[in-house]
Amino acid sequence: MGTDRSRTDRPRDGLARTVGRVALGGFLAFAGTSHLTFAREEFQAQVPSWVPVDTDLVVVGSGVVEIALGAALVAAPARYRPWVGAAAAAFFVAVFPGNVAQYVEGNDGFGLDTDAKRLARLPFQGALVLWALWSTGAWRAWRSSRSQRVRAVTGSRGVGR
Repeated sequence: MGTDRSRTDRPRDGLARTVGRVALGGFLAFAGTSHLTFAREEFQAQVPSWVPVDTDLVVVGSGVVEIALGAALVAAPARYRPWVGAAAAAFFVAVFPGNVAQYVEGNDGFGLDTDAKRLARLPFQGALVLWALWSTGAWRAWRSSRSQRVRAVTGSRGVGR
């Protein structure tokens, strides 16, 4: 007979998470490639005016990061996936001010040619953060490690006992 494993230490990378993770990785790799090739000028138009770095350098750098994150989401071994998910989520948070600047400055790009369209885009960045955390198990890993820290501090009996 096999070992008795509790529900909490079984791998939970089900089909939905795997498909979600691979799809997000493919999306990022495609977006990163487009930064370096056919959509380079569109991305340059989206770099906020307040960024003190050459716009092409920002576009190339962010494209390289997106390709690397996309590849890592697809290919990273299971034990590293929460870290990759956290990195992808951090990337989505880091580029969000650029999305806000696109709205505030009224910059057109990728069909976002009205304030309403640019504003409607903003919540989708939060969805990307959640997608990265969910599909890689990063959120679950953080909650699990947090629970372990709480148990270590309060003892195995829990709080209030």
